[in-house]
Amino acid sequence: MGTNGQPPSFQRARNPEQREARRRAILEVAAQLLTEMPVSDISLRELARRVGLSKTNVVRYFETREAVFFALLNQSIDEWLDDLPAELPPATGTPPSPAAVVDALARSVASRPLICELWSSLGTELERNISADAVRAFKLTHTELQVRLAGLIRQRIPALTVPASRELVALSILLIAGLWPFANPSPAVAEAVQDPLLAHSRVIFADRLSRALLVTITGLLLV
Repeated sequence: MGTNGQPPSFQRARNPEQREARRRAILEVAAQLLTEMPVSDISLRELARRVGLSKTNVVRYFETREAVFFALLNQSIDEWLDDLPAELPPATGTPPSPAAVVDALARSVASRPLICELWSSLGTELERNISADAVRAFKLTHTELQVRLAGLIRQRIPALTVPASRELVALSILLIAGLWPFANPSPAVAEAVQDPLLAHSRVIFADRLSRALLVTITGLLLV
């Protein structure tokens, strides 16, 4: 955004550096919008308006709003994985317990709501209005990021085989996607579950994810 909260005023992008700057600006605005509203409420028109471009100009960089969020998710995961080694138990010396590793992993991803929101929106929201080519490109990059995450985990839990570490990551994404909406309910649901009789319905995201990951990794280490 420009000064005083106004959209930036873009000149025509005439070289690769300017085009990349335009692309980054679109992703930055998309990330900001996700702090204000759910993915389902963000239209390409509103995104374009906030960036300060026409909808047609945004489509020159991303074919649909879904493609914007695909790119934003992969970018955010890449940045998270840069930071994650410092947030997990050390990979050197005595190996940490699996419980310590998955608890740190759960709390690390919980501190990045954008990733959780977009992962939870993939199957229901984002993998709809998109071409096969765009999905393929997204998933190829997404797979590389998953392999990278699996490697970080396996460095700390060497008892995991390579296939098991990959499976753990795949199941982790499913757990995050499933738990996130329940941990962030509508205002009416949030108010209702304050009833002591419904205490069991409250989902504390990091705690529940940590427990689910511990159960998952325990099973993977046994099979």
